[in-house]
Amino acid sequence: MSELMEMLTRRGFFWQSFEIYGGMAGFVDYGPLGNALRRKIENIWRKHFVVRERAVEIDTPTVCVEEVFIASGHVSCFTDVAIECEKCGRVFRADHYIKDVLGIEIEPNIETVKEIIETYDLKCVCGGKFKEPFLFNLMFSTTIGPGKGKKGYLRPETAQGIFIDFRRLLEYFRHKLPFGVAQIGRAYRNEISPRQGVIRLREFNQAELEYFVNPKEKTHPNFERYANVVVKLLDKNDVLHEITLREAVEKGIVCHELMAYFIGKTREFLLEVGIDEGRLRFRQHKDDERAHYAIDCWDAEVLTSYGWIEIVGIADRTDYDLKKHMEYSGEDLRVFVQFEKPIKVRRKKVVPNMKKLGPVYRSRAKEIAKKLEEIEVEGDVESITIDLDGEKIDISKDFFEIVEVEEEIHGEKIVPHVIEPSFGLDRITYAVLEHSFDKDVVEGEERRVLRLKRWVAPIPVAVLPLLSREPFTSKSKEIVQMLREKGFYTEYDDSGSIGRRYRRFDEIGTPFCITVDHQTFEDETVTIRDRDTTKQVRVGISELPKVLNELLTSDKDITEFGEIFKE
Repeated sequence: MSELMEMLTRRGFFWQSFEIYGGMAGFVDYGPLGNALRRKIENIWRKHFVVRERAVEIDTPTVCVEEVFIASGHVSCFTDVAIECEKCGRVFRADHYIKDVLGIEIEPNIETVKEIIETYDLKCVCGGKFKEPFLFNLMFSTTIGPGKGKKGYLRPETAQGIFIDFRRLLEYFRHKLPFGVAQIGRAYRNEISPRQGVIRLREFNQAELEYFVNPKEKTHPNFERYANVVVKLLDKNDVLHEITLREAVEKGIVCHELMAYFIGKTREFLLEVGIDEGRLRFRQHKDDERAHYAIDCWDAEVLTSYGWIEIVGIADRTDYDLKKHMEYSGEDLRVFVQFEKPIKVRRKKVVPNMKKLGPVYRSRAKEIAKKLEEIEVEGDVESITIDLDGEKIDISKDFFEIVEVEEEIHGEKIVPHVIEPSFGLDRITYAVLEHSFDKDVVEGEERRVLRLKRWVAPIPVAVLPLLSREPFTSKSKEIVQMLREKGFYTEYDDSGSIGRRYRRFDEIGTPFCITVDHQTFEDETVTIRDRDTTKQVRVGISELPKVLNELLTSDKDITEFGEIFKE
């Protein structure tokens, strides 16, 4: 890991934020290569979760008013247990500190942490005693506007912006379920003691899809695409299954088809961007581990030098969020779902007595009558309480009667459920790099190489003059310009020996190096060298765009395009 991180820093993938001021844990800068890699991963995510679904992408503010997070439960629930040293003042996340020092996995609540500290006489690394454990909310708070302003928070997830816009989105989709809404952007969590580099950040990049469905129809029309895919599933009882997704649903390991569909889709995406399938599994959250809004959740986990780390969470959030925002905002966020055929039902109906309501309630009688007609009752009641412009009014049985009627119902209003695949782009980017990192021996020398998928490599093509002098340099630059105009991101390098330059581009994962040599001036051909095999073939300059396009969008062997040359 240290060798990889040294290379990633030196070569411009990740840098420590605020480095010249001593740095700050939990923040990272993406250098030119890291940023290019993450952007390519984002675009592949869009292909899978937006373009190939009935989905759209939106962009909402990263600062939200307090009411949003009171409704969502983040103000009250989004906390970790912290412990502070009386002597040195350092603050630790309690469950992480206890695991590091004692090797014990605990349920992270104040009572358990307090018991562990007392039982094991747990002390700080400096030898000091810990104060009483306390809950720490992980959201960054801020003030919107001058003076006292309005309290707000930096969003801890991108999802809430989507839920807030649900009414507008429903109109956009012509009031028809299912549909998906995606958002890619920054989120913020004020981690107590972040460690592990890009694995745990205070400011990070998320890609989330909120897929809204009828709660009675948790299926997907394209489930067959993944039904027979075999996946590794570690269930909540720590039992590992290697099983098809169809069997996982039939046996109740995965709660429903739609959850299984997104597990399969997530697997497909992760393999395409370069995650090693042998180091990938899906782990179900235990009952006491799930977030407050979820009834089931599966994490895509990858094995790295940090151990197994979560990179994707796939949760069934039910109707929790929409119901909460309905409750706190007063907006109706239900969807009318039409039945295939109308059905007849018998129900109790409230019939207002206007002759009695009028003299007593006068100008408000009609509005009260309308409210009474909207209420559904079961059996006889002595009174009904209605809300009229915020005022609670008790209407006794003298002012209405209850009758049984038969009605033809054409549909019903429901609060949609939402399935949420949530992707940590920073962790995925790091995992792709670690899974791609390799060392081998070429011409008797050890070589470090990033075996990135060709379509995610930050620099897909490099043009190198065999000799760092004219006319090799000018011809190489001419080819660089031609390829750039054709849409290929292309680098040029004439510094050092040709072998050393090959090694530099191998180390950053460039799939193909084009070399201008003596023969180029005889027949307008160049060599293309493959990063992984070091094989070379000779190709006409005019054919380069076509050949590169085929190579960079597939796993084709370079030898399909010409005679092999040794390096």
